[in-house]
Amino acid sequence: MNAVDEIRGTAAGSAPVPLSVLDLVTVGSGRTAGQALRTSVELARLAERRGFHRHWVAEHHSMPGVASSSPAVILAHLAAHTGRIRLGSGGVMLPNHAPLVVAEQFGTLEALAPGRVDLGLGRAPGTDGATAAALRRTGTADEGADDFPRHLGELLRFLDDDFPDGHPHARIHAVPGPVQSTVPGGVQSPHRPPVWLLGSSGFSARLAGELGLPFAFAHHFSARHTVPALELYRDSFRPSAVLDAPYALIGVAALAAEDEREARRQVLTGALAMLRLRTGRPGLVPTPEEAAAYPFTAAEREFTEAWLADVVHGTPGAVREGLDALVARTGADELMLTANVHGAEARLRSHDLLADAYGLPAGVPGDVAAG
Repeated sequence: MNAVDEIRGTAAGSAPVPLSVLDLVTVGSGRTAGQALRTSVELARLAERRGFHRHWVAEHHSMPGVASSSPAVILAHLAAHTGRIRLGSGGVMLPNHAPLVVAEQFGTLEALAPGRVDLGLGRAPGTDGATAAALRRTGTADEGADDFPRHLGELLRFLDDDFPDGHPHARIHAVPGPVQSTVPGGVQSPHRPPVWLLGSSGFSARLAGELGLPFAFAHHFSARHTVPALELYRDSFRPSAVLDAPYALIGVAALAAEDEREARRQVLTGALAMLRLRTGRPGLVPTPEEAAAYPFTAAEREFTEAWLADVVHGTPGAVREGLDALVARTGADELMLTANVHGAEARLRSHDLLADAYGLPAGVPGDVAAG
């Protein structure tokens, strides 16, 4: 399998494009982080069984309702409980990490799950400014997004082990990595995880295009910028050793239930959680009962309805229609579905229902070849 094959998915069933999963390891009111992480394993196994293409986890910090602060750790755990589905970061927030550390973490993941690991990178901190400063040894958040191209270039060289002679890092090797195939008796494959750029605006779209890398856009929280960003990516694209043509994935908030009222009841929990986050009151994702009883002000109701307008929800057939329309409007090459609601059962059931709606493989419970 070459680099292009690893990036480009194949649509299954009657889906117009490959379907994947974005997991924030949501922690609901009355639940623990341990339970949320176990749900992630269930979700990854379900996604594998039902023919979803990849399962990514995202890096967030200082958010009580999100337990995905350490993507590499979670991905190692998911790799041990799955056997075929691609696993990756959606994404690792590069300003929070030394490039060498990221290269070593994902080299380790590649060794644990050969040929199934994606390295998605973002330039935002995945948190607020004070937390971003606490994440960095300098104690400041000043260095970060603006230095992203330089840090990205350094990371790519560590992954490929190709710093030029005379460079300060020329004798430093990310291990596991390509250097192990060049030493006497070395058998390590020089393969490295495909690198994706993530974004919610035009900066990463342009950079991904100029570098010939695949691009993932956060439609689920920046919907009005989706089409312009994808157009910028395609216009900026230059063929590379990685891709000969653009490949754009979009993250989409979507939830299916047996009836429209139940879908609305569930997605309101995620909308209220987002409202609280945006107004400086982050917490656990509320239960459907808590969300239904919440005394929304007029301004809060306006925010919530605007947020829900970009969440594709309803019956499986209605959600499928909405997703198909989104593909037609954006030209996305892949959809990555996220359902950030309170209940584990609602999230798992939604992915099952959508797999049915698209005619994805039924699978067999427990049908996982341990990696």
